[in-house]
Amino acid sequence: MTSTDTASGGPGFPIIDPFTIESLTVYVYRAPVTRPVRTSFGTMADRPAVVVTARSTDGTPGYGEVWCNFPDPAAGYRADLIAQVLAPAVVRRPWPGPEAVFDHLSERFRLLGIQAGEPGPFAQCIAGIDIALWDMAARRARMPLWRFLGGSGSGRVPAYASGIGPDDPIRLVRHARQAGHRAFKLKVGFGLEQDLAHLSAMREALGSDTTIAVDANQAWSPEEARTMIGAMAPYSPAWIEEPIAVDRPEADWRSLADGSPIPLAGGENLYGDAAFGRAIRTGALAVIQPDITKWGGISGCLPVARRILAAGRRYCPHHLGAGIGVVASAHLLAAAGGDGLLEIDSNPNPLREGLAQPFPRLIDGSLCLSDAPGLGVAPDSAVSGLRVGRDR
Repeated sequence: MTSTDTASGGPGFPIIDPFTIESLTVYVYRAPVTRPVRTSFGTMADRPAVVVTARSTDGTPGYGEVWCNFPDPAAGYRADLIAQVLAPAVVRRPWPGPEAVFDHLSERFRLLGIQAGEPGPFAQCIAGIDIALWDMAARRARMPLWRFLGGSGSGRVPAYASGIGPDDPIRLVRHARQAGHRAFKLKVGFGLEQDLAHLSAMREALGSDTTIAVDANQAWSPEEARTMIGAMAPYSPAWIEEPIAVDRPEADWRSLADGSPIPLAGGENLYGDAAFGRAIRTGALAVIQPDITKWGGISGCLPVARRILAAGRRYCPHHLGAGIGVVASAHLLAAAGGDGLLEIDSNPNPLREGLAQPFPRLIDGSLCLSDAPGLGVAPDSAVSGLRVGRDR
């Protein structure tokens, strides 16, 4: 399973009125937190966000988010990439739709990303721009994005509480349950004794019927993963996420999956349509988790989500960032369908609700999308004090 590849869009998008991008504006935000967010590979001492605002010549805005969690300088660098490199390639030009912009930026800057050794940052910035343009297009069509993309139903999206780390996880679980969550994911990879103690405590607190997944964040070797999976199996996790490194050979993933009583999950660190195609064909992942702020935006991830479902796998979008990415992921899941769950970080983060107002309500384990046009949310001016640097 390789982690990078070229990007392309796919069929099945709505007919869109052509538009001209008048401007692309980017802001960096940083929110202090009292408790750092810990994973098996690193810690976030604050919560960053990069927000892209697209505006068409008719004045319609659209909002997107760029992944920027690690390392610490990532947010400012991605904002500079958009302002100084990507935006000049698309503003004040007519476009037939967001997918055309996605394809143009992906191809034009493919070699530069390779030359710089940075295909990831370029892909993340293009993804954020793409989300903003789809929001803008749906607002111009006066339709909620999930319905604009072909979704049906009520707009209620089943969700789970994520980001439950090794520091007092039961307190986080109880808080998430009070907030309306009915499914949960525990971060593991901190040692066998601690991981099992926390998983056992969660199972005891939540009961045998509650959905509990675990996320190792690539912490283990294949041999360690087999040991940990065997030890965790009695607690019936819904899936185990990234038990080994994403760039391990496909044979390692296939062998691990063949012997695992727990479904394997992954996808947040795959880049490109072809990489997801291989993951689907290999069959090691029962749950596939593209992150629309890391690669693809809507243009790349909607076709991938439909292929995941057509192959009989579970599509569960990954996101651990600010509010625009959460809401955009919810719209994409509502459009794609299936029985997947939306990831919602359970840690306090002013940039979740603050950058996506009015934030959709969480009712009995489901996020309830509105019928407002586009994403239906916008950054609240009250969080402007958390901006870092200048308007780029």
